[in-house]
Amino acid sequence: MPTAATVPTTALLWRHTAAAPRPSPSPFGPARPAIRAPRQPAALFRRRISCQVAISTDASSSSPSVAEEEAEALSKIGRRIRVKVPLKVYHVLKAPELDLNGMEGEIKQYVALWKGKRISANLPFKIEFHVPVEGQPKPVKFFAHLKEDEFEYLP
Repeated sequence: MPTAATVPTTALLWRHTAAAPRPSPSPFGPARPAIRAPRQPAALFRRRISCQVAISTDASSSSPSVAEEEAEALSKIGRRIRVKVPLKVYHVLKAPELDLNGMEGEIKQYVALWKGKRISANLPFKIEFHVPVEGQPKPVKFFAHLKEDEFEYLP
């Protein structure tokens, strides 16, 4: 085998240019990838997808039924409450950045049940508050949604 010293320079240039990538006619890059992976048979890439649908619900005896939950919620509507956690609301225009801690209100609605079905309401109690605002003859009425552990019931 000839060494690099004995090989003519034209042969070295020819090998060099053949190994170099050819310039792409497109300014955005080559139209085809320089190296292609060998194609695999389509059978290797097939995957099975199985879908299952719940036809009936399994209501366990530990959770109350919808009727029991609705009856319990109806007994709570209209009760007076006091907020026991520091909680700020920003949706009252007349009193921006209002802190509800210690304020008293009335439960107006339980929104975790809708048309006889449970829905995933993360703040299920709709509570009405009245806050006196300077320059207003009547207190401003607003609503806030709270969880049951954020307030206590008043006697």
